[in-house]
Amino acid sequence: MIGVEKPDFQTILEEIERETQAEFGKGKVADYIPALARVSPRKFGMAICGVDGGEWVCGDAKEAFSIQSISKVFTLLLALDRLGSGLWKRVGREPSGSAFNSLVLLEAENGYPRNPFINAGALVVTDCIASHSVAPIRRLLTLIRKLSLNQTIVIDEEVALSEEQHGFKNAAIANFLKSHGNLNADVGVVLNTYFRQCAINMSCLDLARACLPFANKGVMPSSGEVVFPAIRARRVNSLLLTCGLYDGVGNFAFRVGIPAKSGVGGGIVGVVPGHLSVCVWSPELDELGNSLVGTAALELLTNKTSLSVF
Repeated sequence: MIGVEKPDFQTILEEIERETQAEFGKGKVADYIPALARVSPRKFGMAICGVDGGEWVCGDAKEAFSIQSISKVFTLLLALDRLGSGLWKRVGREPSGSAFNSLVLLEAENGYPRNPFINAGALVVTDCIASHSVAPIRRLLTLIRKLSLNQTIVIDEEVALSEEQHGFKNAAIANFLKSHGNLNADVGVVLNTYFRQCAINMSCLDLARACLPFANKGVMPSSGEVVFPAIRARRVNSLLLTCGLYDGVGNFAFRVGIPAKSGVGGGIVGVVPGHLSVCVWSPELDELGNSLVGTAALELLTNKTSLSVF
């Protein structure tokens, strides 16, 4: 760890849980997906997993929630495993500077999404999986269950249906990509896969465990297994840092200073390479779609521990 003495993570988590109470009520739970609108805005959980095998939790860290766009990290792993560097012929690696579900840049840049974490890029990544597998969701769940050490992880079918019934903008994006030849599978298949991946339920502890190999050069500390190459861990971390919180990445890097990925379910998972992974869940979002209390909690964590990539 940075510094002479290892931080007392349990005490720090308990401090963060107390100190973030003043932030509640300043954000808004996602309501454009009705199934998410019913989640209590007062939920708060946080989990840290260290590369040395230590685990620390507080609050609702073991309660499952809808991971939403955090799923894009795992579909990216599957696509890179299948296509390698060929993936970057279809999706870029630059911050978008616009909303995660915007069509503006996609139209201006002829169906070539800026990065794999905005919705357009994630749909292309999902297409890469759906085009090469008869059961893409099964492959995704197999990977997630392995990384999280939890074989009970499932899809919330109510959320998936709610996504499908209200996913008009995602449908527009998918059809636009198809019109530019950047979707190979049937649009309906890609959308169904995408809606279901976003509806996967995981806890903070599940997600922190699942992302720990990104902090450990692609190795699962629990088993010593190399689940992906070290260079892939480094490159995905770079994308998380520059693109993981949409057009809020600059402010997040300034305040928190670690690679991270957010979801409109209120989760944020982060990585400190060589040290730990962390996940926080608080459903109230800021105006950019990132957890407001979660961002404050992660800022407190890096301030209290001096753990940052900067």
